[in-house]
Amino acid sequence: MYYPYFRGKQYELITIRESAPILAAKKFVPIIEPVKEQLNGLRKTLDCLCAEDTYAIVIVNPQIGDHSDDSADLIALIDEYYQDQENLIYGLLLTENMMVAEAVGLCKAFDREIALIHAGFSQANELADAISELSNISTSVFFEDRCGKLYQRHFANHSKQVLVRDGFERRRNKDHPPTEFFSDLHATFGLEGMDGFGDFLIVGDEYSESGGPAYTIAIHLTYIDPDKDDEMHIRHFKSVRQDTPKDPAGKFAEALNKLIHALNQDDNKLLETSSISEFRELHQRAHYPGLGYVKKLSMKHHIETLAAYFDK
Repeated sequence: MYYPYFRGKQYELITIRESAPILAAKKFVPIIEPVKEQLNGLRKTLDCLCAEDTYAIVIVNPQIGDHSDDSADLIALIDEYYQDQENLIYGLLLTENMMVAEAVGLCKAFDREIALIHAGFSQANELADAISELSNISTSVFFEDRCGKLYQRHFANHSKQVLVRDGFERRRNKDHPPTEFFSDLHATFGLEGMDGFGDFLIVGDEYSESGGPAYTIAIHLTYIDPDKDDEMHIRHFKSVRQDTPKDPAGKFAEALNKLIHALNQDDNKLLETSSISEFRELHQRAHYPGLGYVKKLSMKHHIETLAAYFDK
């Protein structure tokens, strides 16, 4: 049903581990594109998912990060420790610079269940014909902004089809509006002819190793609005000071004050998730845990919000 797309940075992997019970209970399937050379965090995450008997897609040919030129160590890790774990699916990222022969070679290289991640590859007809008799390709995951309906129809025979939409508008924190539309795909993926949907949570598709100095601290939290046909929107709680990178702890406190004020309003629509409870505790303790930790809380809140939606 829900396929959240993670880059394998530290706090993304921690988010997956801490959310594993919810992912398992709701049959959510995380997609992980490992980007860091050090694989200990990935292994801990996969161990956690396997312990919860949760399905996951691990991309074995990352196109960004430390494994983009050579993913042999990544593949060796999965083959060595997870060869018998049927709930771990190999994801093959198909990008715009890839030729048909290379894509077909990847599909034939692995003797286990495969998910194709369509992320800019253009020769759909040729690829679909070339792999039509391969029985281990079970899933097609489409990046909505890189492949349209005419492309998608060539892979309609796959048992699962997933549409991934990037709902997070990438811009400077200071330029975010207080509230904006995020997505309706959680409510409309069936109308799109899909078996599931995905997003890049509150991080967005654009990848960067580090965010640079934070002139504006922002807390990004999603919510589902029952007064707007269950659309998902996102609120951006921003620090008051936005002119220098100094005092991130103080600026986090400013953003957090805005969040707590909003939570106490009668018209608040943010779900009271475990992350919201922790934001309340951070406010009470006047503690700044670091930006990575704050992002983790926002990602967990997003997952719990969608889990509650499907509980209905």
